[in-house]
Amino acid sequence: MTDRAGRRPLVAGNWKMNGLKADGLALTDAVLAGVRGGAWRCELLVCPPATLLSLVGDRLKGSPVRLGAQDCHHKPSGAHTGDLAAPMLADIGCRFVIVGHSERRADHGETDAEVKAKAEAAMAATLIPIVCVGETLAMRERGDALKVVAAQLAGSLPVGASADGLVVAYEPVWAIGTGRTPTTADIGAMHQALRAELKRHLGAESDRMRILYGGSVKSSNAAEILAIDGVDGALVGGASLKAEDFLTIARACA
Repeated sequence: MTDRAGRRPLVAGNWKMNGLKADGLALTDAVLAGVRGGAWRCELLVCPPATLLSLVGDRLKGSPVRLGAQDCHHKPSGAHTGDLAAPMLADIGCRFVIVGHSERRADHGETDAEVKAKAEAAMAATLIPIVCVGETLAMRERGDALKVVAAQLAGSLPVGASADGLVVAYEPVWAIGTGRTPTTADIGAMHQALRAELKRHLGAESDRMRILYGGSVKSSNAAEILAIDGVDGALVGGASLKAEDFLTIARACA
């Protein structure tokens, strides 16, 4: 089913650095048990840690739940110890990959240019990059949130992006894992600003591009957030580690 301007909502679970084999498979099985027999308005995606990608991918085969990775390298192969190339992720069944998450930008010093290169590598491997942008609390309190996020987006957008081949996620850094969320007015204003920026860079093609909200999305606030005009789904962190919470958020798309 589709939403505004033909955009089908996407609810993506980012498991981050959580889950051993037993945990990950149990969570996967619980999510699959919850989706069986249902008609889902949104597209569902889980992004396990790298150690679980192949195992979880095998479980998801034939289901409506997509598989995604949390990062990729910008080169397709080579001497890059510890990194994973986008073609490797596609080879084990990934359909999406998160790039530029604020935790990667902060912990690994990733720049907009690096995020752009990773997004382009993902697209070259037929993966859909989820490009993350978002401001810190200090930036918002200075009144710079819109300016900062617009600049991040401009610097991170891959060349040749299309509506079917790219997702943008707005995640205010100060809301990730803190239990705090912006007001609905603030979320709506940022999504409208991002839509305008996408249109400026990509033209009419951007009308069908999905913009997700992330940052302390949980079962108790999902319906309110997903009802905001311009919000095309959610990038869910901690709440995606509990199957029922994740599925409750997905149901809120209705």
